[in-house]
Amino acid sequence: MADPVPEEHVSHVPELCCECGQAHPLLDNHLYNFQDEVDDELVCHICLQPLLQPMDTPCGHTYCFKCLENFMQEYSFCPMDRKKLSFQQCHKSSLLVRNLLDKLMVLCPFKAECQQTMQRCELEAHLQNRCPGFKKYKSELQRKKNPISRGKEDAPARGETNTPRDPEGPSGGSSLVAESSGAAVVSLGTAEPGLVNPAFEETEEDLPQRTSLVAETTTIEIHREDPEEELGMRIVGGKDTPLGNIVVQEVLRDSVVAADGRIAPGDHILEVNGVNISSVTHCQAVSFLRHPGPVLHLMVLQEKGFSSRTAQQDPSSTNREVIHVTLVKRDRSEPLGIKLIRKTDEAGIFILDLLEGGLAAKNGKLSRNDRVLSINGQDLRQGTPEAAAQIIQTTESRVNFVILRQPGVQLGEPMEDGSTSNSSSSSSNGGSPVHHRRRPDQNHYRRKSSYQKDLPQGYVSHEKTVAIKKEPKESLGITIGGGRDNKNKLPIYVTSVQPIGCLFRDGRIKRGDVLLSINGIDLTHLNYYEAVSALKSNAASHSVTLKALEILSLNSPEPSLDIREQGFSWSPLWITWLGLPSYLHFCQDVVLSKGNLESWGFSIVGGFEESKGNQPFFIKTIVPGTPAFRDRKLKCGDEIVAVNGVPAIGMSNSELIPMLKEQRNRVTLTVVSWPGSLV
Repeated sequence: MADPVPEEHVSHVPELCCECGQAHPLLDNHLYNFQDEVDDELVCHICLQPLLQPMDTPCGHTYCFKCLENFMQEYSFCPMDRKKLSFQQCHKSSLLVRNLLDKLMVLCPFKAECQQTMQRCELEAHLQNRCPGFKKYKSELQRKKNPISRGKEDAPARGETNTPRDPEGPSGGSSLVAESSGAAVVSLGTAEPGLVNPAFEETEEDLPQRTSLVAETTTIEIHREDPEEELGMRIVGGKDTPLGNIVVQEVLRDSVVAADGRIAPGDHILEVNGVNISSVTHCQAVSFLRHPGPVLHLMVLQEKGFSSRTAQQDPSSTNREVIHVTLVKRDRSEPLGIKLIRKTDEAGIFILDLLEGGLAAKNGKLSRNDRVLSINGQDLRQGTPEAAAQIIQTTESRVNFVILRQPGVQLGEPMEDGSTSNSSSSSSNGGSPVHHRRRPDQNHYRRKSSYQKDLPQGYVSHEKTVAIKKEPKESLGITIGGGRDNKNKLPIYVTSVQPIGCLFRDGRIKRGDVLLSINGIDLTHLNYYEAVSALKSNAASHSVTLKALEILSLNSPEPSLDIREQGFSWSPLWITWLGLPSYLHFCQDVVLSKGNLESWGFSIVGGFEESKGNQPFFIKTIVPGTPAFRDRKLKCGDEIVAVNGVPAIGMSNSELIPMLKEQRNRVTLTVVSWPGSLV
């Protein structure tokens, strides 16, 4: 296997893969220099290389995922015995096989600068964090791409961390340090002002318990039977917003992304089909993610929570045992009969009960209080019962559990009063969450005058009054969305102007306009059905007067995103809502509680800066296993309006951080939440 081309000739070669360090087409398998000859049982008989993402066929053969997928696009039989075969009949190989493959020893591809050997699963982290050859290559590549930076002091390429830093450094960014993991660990640190992470700061008395934030980069392939189908997730952020990065705000149930199960709210999307989107505008990111195709390649940064610096050993080493259990369903819909719960004092999810007569009870290998580490290879150490239920639901037959068992410990009964907001449970009987007693929803209220702000820079809102004469039976010809019954408490907005009706002829009301009133009737406080009723009843008049608000983003005008319009129910992009005047915002109060040695578990960006003026404070990161994560009311992209009733408007980040740190055990955040853009 060829070594990488020497770095001095980097301008004449394609960019090397950041995972294997070798040059290969994006859609092809990674390439490795194996130290020893690999057993034939672990070799794919299509590419004749050690297996990558191994897939088993019903007839007992194993191939690389990509090799088999490409082969099945042309043929309908097994390459080895030519028995009839479809790709849908194949399934991921066992965890044992994947672990054996991950442990194969490989040589670093940069032989000139680095002679290290390591397990295959460790190569990516080695390249990103420790390999001098790859670091040199990335620096040269950066110089080639940015000639004007020649002569300036070299900086580590994005995605590299040479030395662990404190979670809150002088730059105001959070740094992420490596665990013993095969995935690359990267830094969220940035030199840009405005990024602050009170979630990751500790006081002096916390020093013995200091922790570091761990995150991993993961490459994910999303497969769609219909290339036009929505992915089913909402995103926020972009370089034209204080968030900077593109962040997943929500994953919709029963969507393509939800069925895949690997992307979660809070993940940062770094690349789409090989294109770096970590520094593009929000509209550009939406365009990339809405692009049709049967396969979508995403590189995402995923938070893994905090890891202790003083106690790095695995909890399984202290009088606990790790057990592998496989349950086989007769079909996808068969329940396992397991109730899962999250405890208030320990991260992860636990088995609360096994239903009598259920599949798990009959198997007999799972027990009450077992901690679920993974299901079908998906890490659930910081997971939720809902995430586990989703994986179980979407599994066709074999459900592989890795559980941690500590003898003699019984799981306490979950408390059922409103104080146990950290406790939730889920059952594999259909996967629906089981809530012992729901807390009442937080009250939403109009943004108070003391909380109101000017529009952010780059936004203009234009109020217009449209008076038209019409026939009594003539339709207005518009459809609407939003309403204060919406979970985001949206105002009423126009989703389409039909080519029939008086408003289309008039031309002044456009898609995206916020409707304020009709014939003097205030629409801004109505729910969807009340607004429909008000519009219909007033449309029967000979004359109609509409007041509407048009929001314009000067920095990021919305491009033509209609390439898949037939697949999307139209709604304004997330950045459009940022330009909505404060008097139309609805707020909610979110109360968080924590222990003395915990951090709140969220990071913020924004605030007053001399060069940019007043910017809203946004929640950028919510860390798994923390109070903000367990409460489940905050979302990435939420605007922080006030802290304990003190308005955040006009504050700098250096003023807001102390306010958050002073709240030792309880804090009330007043937030405004807008739905992310659907992709």
